[in-house]
Amino acid sequence: MSSMTATTSVRAAQARSTYRSVFAVGEFRVLFIGLVMYGLGFEFEILGLSVLVYAQTRSAFLAALAFSMGFTPQAVGGALFTSLADRLPPRTVITTGLLIRALPGLLIGLAPRLPVAVMLALVAVTAVVAPVFSAAISGLLPDVLDADRYVLGRSIFSLTSAGTQILGLGLGGAILALLPARRVLLVAGCALVLSALTRIGLRPRPARNATTGARAGGARARGTARATRGAIRATLSGNARLLADPAVRSLLLAQWLPAWCITGAESLIVPYAQSLGHPPSAAGPLLAAVPAGMLASDVVVGRFCRAETRERLAFPLAMLLGAPLLALAFRLPLPVVAGLLFVSALGFGYLLGIQQAFLDSVPPQLRGQAFGLNSTGLMGGQGLLPSAVGAVALAVGAGPAMALSGLAAIVTALALRRPLTRVTTRPLTRAAAPPSPSGPAGSPPPR
Repeated sequence: MSSMTATTSVRAAQARSTYRSVFAVGEFRVLFIGLVMYGLGFEFEILGLSVLVYAQTRSAFLAALAFSMGFTPQAVGGALFTSLADRLPPRTVITTGLLIRALPGLLIGLAPRLPVAVMLALVAVTAVVAPVFSAAISGLLPDVLDADRYVLGRSIFSLTSAGTQILGLGLGGAILALLPARRVLLVAGCALVLSALTRIGLRPRPARNATTGARAGGARARGTARATRGAIRATLSGNARLLADPAVRSLLLAQWLPAWCITGAESLIVPYAQSLGHPPSAAGPLLAAVPAGMLASDVVVGRFCRAETRERLAFPLAMLLGAPLLALAFRLPLPVVAGLLFVSALGFGYLLGIQQAFLDSVPPQLRGQAFGLNSTGLMGGQGLLPSAVGAVALAVGAGPAMALSGLAAIVTALALRRPLTRVTTRPLTRAAAPPSPSGPAGSPPPR
């Protein structure tokens, strides 16, 4: 009888694993709204700043630098400060991160005489906190969603990221047609402040890493500089501990390497279109094909595949990332290229197949930092690979360089076949983790 009851419970849990059941959780709705507002605010800020800097300087280089200011410093924050996502209460980290990220839009929008250097520095400094915010959100999600709903929640976060990128750029362009760039930045700042207000819908929770959190509090009492050094030491130590675990390390590489290769290929879309004799505007549909494929993949794999199916699809989908790009070594019609890029981007659904394994492999008290490390690695690779692939393109041309990027994605997927085909992950780290004041290391954090 008990076996039948357990089976019925499992089937009921699987039946509840739908997007509707995920949005039925009040705290997830709060996180979702905050993430949408954050994404829109970020896109408005980057777009408005690029337009404003170009209008003031007429320098394409400075405009491109303004665009990158919101991204590149995130690698620094991810490498040094993500331990704060576990050392401090998550609601505090999320709220503080959003308010800090709102400062550039508010200050630039309200102070018309700020020098360009100051504007760029504002965006760069505040971008450092973005990985901590992202790590806190990702670390909180397993507390909000249980079982298979967690993977669907990750799918929705991925959909939201791609969707707000497209929507933010579209809305930002429409707003720029009506308002000056400074007003767009002001809108960005206000959007981020509004997203911070959503904290009232989140329950207060203590820091996951209670011991180091208590030490951090004592350090703050003795001085901000010492507290900062403590956070940096804890981040570096936590990252070293995570990377030393073979299960965690292999799953991080599985999330990083294939995606890096595709980012390198994506960076050459504009010169590839021009190499075919088309104007730069012709690259628009090609650029849109990538997020469109990611959206489609997240919906299909996240919503319509069971957990075990997602896990079995992880390896073939990772292979799919690179395979269509091999054809770009040849001169092809633009609609065919758009279709190949769309099919390639469908492969990003492989990430959903290894999310649960990654969550199971990390210790609870380092959960937020683990997601922060993952984001840092993705961001760092996305910053470096385009330069490397661009150098290859100088020698062989844009099309062949994109094809080589696809080949590299296939090779990395083959090299990472074991973590990509592992259905369950042996939670060595949890077993080895020291007990926390709230209970055994394998137990969930207190709510």
